[in-house]
Amino acid sequence: MTESNIFTQYMQKRNVIVKDKKILQSSYIPENLPHRMDKINEVVEIIAPSLNKDKPSNILIIGKTGTGKTAVMNFIGKELKKADPEQENCAFIYVNCEVVDTPYGILYNMSNQIIVEPNMKVPFTGWSLDKIFSELTKYIDGQNKIYVIVLDEIDRSFQKNGDDIFYFLTTINEVLENSKVSIIGITNNAKFTEFLSPKIKSRLGEEKIIFPPYNVTQLQDILYERARFAFDEGILEPDVIPYCAALSAQEMGDARRALDLLRISADIAERNGDKKVTAAHVRFAKNKIELDAVSEIIKTLTIQSKTVLFSVILNNEEGNDPMTTGDVFTKYKYVCEIIGQSVLTQRRVAGLISELDMLGIVHARVKSFGRAGRTREIELSTPKEIVGMIKGDAAFIDFFTYKPPTQTTICRGSNGRIRDFPIFHLRFPLFLSFMPYSNRFSLFIISIDEGHKSVLCFFYVFPSSLKKACPP
Repeated sequence: MTESNIFTQYMQKRNVIVKDKKILQSSYIPENLPHRMDKINEVVEIIAPSLNKDKPSNILIIGKTGTGKTAVMNFIGKELKKADPEQENCAFIYVNCEVVDTPYGILYNMSNQIIVEPNMKVPFTGWSLDKIFSELTKYIDGQNKIYVIVLDEIDRSFQKNGDDIFYFLTTINEVLENSKVSIIGITNNAKFTEFLSPKIKSRLGEEKIIFPPYNVTQLQDILYERARFAFDEGILEPDVIPYCAALSAQEMGDARRALDLLRISADIAERNGDKKVTAAHVRFAKNKIELDAVSEIIKTLTIQSKTVLFSVILNNEEGNDPMTTGDVFTKYKYVCEIIGQSVLTQRRVAGLISELDMLGIVHARVKSFGRAGRTREIELSTPKEIVGMIKGDAAFIDFFTYKPPTQTTICRGSNGRIRDFPIFHLRFPLFLSFMPYSNRFSLFIISIDEGHKSVLCFFYVFPSSLKKACPP
C-alpha cells in the first residue's frame, strides 16, 4: 500500500477526463493536419527528388507563430522516413535554433543526428568549429545520400551569432562530391533575409513558402480533430471549442494558443473534480495564460531597479536607443533628484542594468571598439504595456507633476545699469558655454523646452571683468 503523502488528497479529488494528454500538446504530430495539405504537397513536390538522390532546392518557410510550419515539417519528416526506412537515399535532420542557438550547439546537434558511429560522434565541447566543419563534411560525403536539414527558428541564431554558420551550410555542396545537402529554414520574421549577405540570401531562399494564419473555422476543425481522440463524447460542452477558436483567431490565428486554451481548460476541470469542460473553464484558462510573467517581475522590483528602468525608458523616448550606461546614469541622477530618492553609484547602477538584462526587461550587450575600448549598449526590450506600468508607478508621480522653478541671474551691463537675464531650469539641462571674445566675456545659452518643440538661443557679450558676476 502506498504511504500517505501530500499528493494523496489532490489525486483523490482529481477527476480524469482526458484520455490522452499528449494529443493536446502543440508538439504532438497527428496523422492528419487539417487545412495544411496544400502546403504539405508544395513542400513534398520540392524535396521528393531526394528519394532518387537528387538534390532538392533550398526552402525558406515564412509564417507567424502557430500557423503549422513546424508541425508540417515534422509530419513530412515522418513520411520521408516511411518512404526510405533504411535512409539509403536521403535522411531528414531537424534542429531547433531557439533551443540550441550557438554555432557549436547547432553543429553538435546536427552532427550527432547524421553520424551514427559512436566512436565518431562530435564531443559536447572541446572542438573548434573548423574541425567540426571538416569532420562533418568528410562524413557526409562518404554516405552518398541527400541530407534534408531543417533549421527551425532560423532567425534566432542569426540575431545572436550572425550568418557564418549559414554560409557554411549553404556552400557545403561546393566541396561535396558524392552527397548533397538541402536546407529548409523556418522563420516567423518575414524581413529576416534582408539582413543576410546577398550570397547567402540567394542560396537559402531558393524557394519560399508562406504559411497564412488560420481563420476561426479552420481553428475549430483543428480542435475538433484533436478532441476526437483526446476526450470521450460529451465531455466538452458544445460552446467550448468555438470559444477557444474565437479567442485564438483574435490573436493572429494561432493554433498553438487554441490548443493551449483547450488543454489548460481540461486541466482546470480535472483539478476541480468537474465532469465536463465548460466555457467558464476556458475563461479561467485565458486569464491564466495571459498572466504576464514580465509584469509580475516588474511588480517585485525594488524602487532603485524601477528608477533605473524608468531612466532607460526616458532615454528611449528621447530617441537615445541604444544608450550607454553613462546615458542611463545621467538620467537616473536627474530622476532621483526630482523624486527625492538617494542616488546610487554608477557601478551599482551598472549592476542593476545587468540584473534587468538577465530578467529580459532590457537588452544589454558589450560592444568593442578595438583600441578605443569597450562600452555597453542598452536597449529597451519590454512591450508598451510594461512601459505604461512603470510610468504609472506611484513612485514617479512627482516626476510628471514637477514644475521647474525660474532663476534670475543679475549682471551689471557696460553702461553701469543692472540687467536681469532669466534662465529657466527646464526638464532638460541648459547648455552654458563661456567663450573669450577679445577683452569681453561671452555667454551662449541654448534652452530646449520639454516637448522638443522649440529651441531658444541667447548670445550675450559682457566685459571680461564681469566674469565673476555671471557664474555658469
